[in-house]
Amino acid sequence: MAISALDAPAGTATKDTARTGSKTSRSTGLAEDPLWYKDAIIYELRTRSFYDSNGDGIGDLLGLAAKLDYIKDLGVTAIWLLPLCPSPSKDDGYDIADYMDVHPDVGTIADLKVVIDEARRRGIRIITELVMNHTSDQHPWFQRARRAPPGSPERDFYVWSDTPDRYREARIIFKDFEPSNWTWDRTANAYFWHRFFAHQPDLNFENPAVHAAMFEVVDFWFGLGVDGLRLDAVPYLFEAEDTNCENLPQTHAFLRKLRAHIDAKWQSKMLLAEANQWPEDAAAYFGQGDECHMNFHFPIMPRMFMSIQMEDRFPIIDILAQTPPVPPGCQWAMFLRNHDELTLEMVTDEERDYMYRVYAAEPAMRLNVGIRRRLAPLVGNDRRKMELLNGLLFSLPGTPVLYYGDEIGMGDNVYLGDRNGVRTPMQWNSDRNAGFSRANPQRLILPVIIDPEYHFEAINVEAQQNNTHSLLWWTKRLIALRKQHRAFGRGSIDFLNPDNSRVLAFLREFEGETILVVANLSRFVQYVELDLSKYQGSAPTELFGRTRMPPITERPYFLTLGSYAFYWMALERPPENEAQIRLESYEIPTIEAASLEVLTAGDERHLLEEALPAFLHTRPWFLGRLRMLASTRITDAVRLGQGDSALVAMLVATEYGSG
Repeated sequence: MAISALDAPAGTATKDTARTGSKTSRSTGLAEDPLWYKDAIIYELRTRSFYDSNGDGIGDLLGLAAKLDYIKDLGVTAIWLLPLCPSPSKDDGYDIADYMDVHPDVGTIADLKVVIDEARRRGIRIITELVMNHTSDQHPWFQRARRAPPGSPERDFYVWSDTPDRYREARIIFKDFEPSNWTWDRTANAYFWHRFFAHQPDLNFENPAVHAAMFEVVDFWFGLGVDGLRLDAVPYLFEAEDTNCENLPQTHAFLRKLRAHIDAKWQSKMLLAEANQWPEDAAAYFGQGDECHMNFHFPIMPRMFMSIQMEDRFPIIDILAQTPPVPPGCQWAMFLRNHDELTLEMVTDEERDYMYRVYAAEPAMRLNVGIRRRLAPLVGNDRRKMELLNGLLFSLPGTPVLYYGDEIGMGDNVYLGDRNGVRTPMQWNSDRNAGFSRANPQRLILPVIIDPEYHFEAINVEAQQNNTHSLLWWTKRLIALRKQHRAFGRGSIDFLNPDNSRVLAFLREFEGETILVVANLSRFVQYVELDLSKYQGSAPTELFGRTRMPPITERPYFLTLGSYAFYWMALERPPENEAQIRLESYEIPTIEAASLEVLTAGDERHLLEEALPAFLHTRPWFLGRLRMLASTRITDAVRLGQGDSALVAMLVATEYGSG
């Protein structure tokens, strides 16, 4: 049974034993919500690097299933799985050889169903990849096409030419590896078109048969229970002379056709566009709300890193000012790092030079037009910077995407080929192979991190789970807090413009909820005066500690922020005469006790201690009433007088939610 495989000790279950195809009932734990992605927290992981269940050195689907409780505890609500399909794996699975199966290295379709059902039972959705632009040159479609005569339906599945001079204005994306977008094929006796590697020929989307094939693929994955599909390299589907072959009208027409097919056949499914373009071009992939539901905001990512290095909010403000509003029902996907290089295609030449200089001084850290580093090494393993960047990621408009391992501050290995330096095995504990696999270390799909600063013996899940002050625990608290406030996922944004340019401040509003976000982008203490007069009378409440701040008046609101500090504060307007209302609605409880001594100093003292917080909150003479009382404790009591008129003076220790 699949469940018994999950419960077995790691290494005892094999991929072959799961191929009998155990059937698990489809959980109904997730409500059908067509806008679920707006409130989602997405966790991106590479199955091959996450957890190996059978000891062959490669992470697999049953290994992922065994770690779903960790992902649930982290608090995320959706998992984005990198490519799973059969592939020669020359491009980490993005060179697909069969769209409707699972690579035997990671398991079977039955194993994937186990992951989907077990994830849904935990309230987690699954997103995976749809690589529409190209296939592997080993795909049967291409093998038939290269052997078929010109003009035949089989040949027409791909883009061919007798000369490499067509589409000359199209840029070469992988300049480090490819001299041209055309490659000669001896078998076909013609050139084939590819926007990426030469082993990834582009499909011909001028051919309606390709459309029909892609619709069949989409139906297959949604039929398995997948909730969303990331459309890889979507701007490059079509080609046309005298254009750069990107963002063509034909591409948007096809996406509208695909979206209509999905809307007619499926419920609560999502398409996520990977369009590494300037904001105006990227936003076009939402259409009028009739193309993709979500879209990555690539240009904001490098500018967050620029802002904390420059200690200036301008890069963030500037790129968001260039970002068009999205149609209702659509959403940006925001990220700090992912499985690829930190792309610098959508920055100016000056900005690119600056990023290389401050974040990738060594040539080994650079790849294509980007930087191949994880989050922690990018910021010098400075936890304050990591917290600040995540605080911005989780509060700016869009759905946050967290890359596996960044929640514990994993390092990278820039000396591995391609982008593999940021795809190393997850570091679970300090055991052999970081707890990722029982295999001989030399058999691992990629070596574990042994750099002294990021060594798996120091940076791992087990160690951080046992330390409530760790980055992992901080990340869990951040995620939990984000999920409590829908204004972050669905609200409007209004930037404030204080004189201090080192401070970024903005308001998120949704259905009567207003949240103020203030961030210090500097390594030094900063002060800021904010014009919040519109909210005069409101009392900001800091969300992490529920600390009530002084009320807002017509005067500028003054805040001091420590190095790389940020605040999330709810602007809550207290009711008129709040103290009087509280006093009038409070009823003093009656406590029955044998004597005053027993109640104040004996076994029944806890009854009085439990009643005191509510009582003290209604006393105008109690200055601590403006703070949240967590508990009270009677430390001493003195009887004054005798008989029925006796009084008792008590010394009471009060503990507040904020200390």
